[in-house]
Amino acid sequence: MKTIKEKALEIAQLMEDYKGEDVTVIDVSQLNSWTDYFIIVTINSSTHWKGLYKYVKDYVKADDVLEIHVPNRKTPDGDDWNLIDIGPIVVHLMSKEAREFYDLEKLWHGGEVLR
Repeated sequence: MKTIKEKALEIAQLMEDYKGEDVTVIDVSQLNSWTDYFIIVTINSSTHWKGLYKYVKDYVKADDVLEIHVPNRKTPDGDDWNLIDIGPIVVHLMSKEAREFYDLEKLWHGGEVLR
């Protein structure tokens, strides 16, 4: 059985395979209690993030342990930053502008960058 770390790295590779840009994986498990890995991906359009979401959804569906957590409240769809919460893995699909503005890599600098 694969570890969560291996699954996070597989999802990161999937993002890269489907043209996600500047894919970064950060181990944040020692910095918080609610997730273990961030995968940060730069996307270039709403169509792009929706496609990447579908690939993550298909990956999770094929896994017998992981599941996507959907928020209970309705939030407006945006093109700048979309999250996929898989529990121990959180995928951030961000426009280039949002990624530069929020700079999650700097914010979570205490985590180990795996990729």
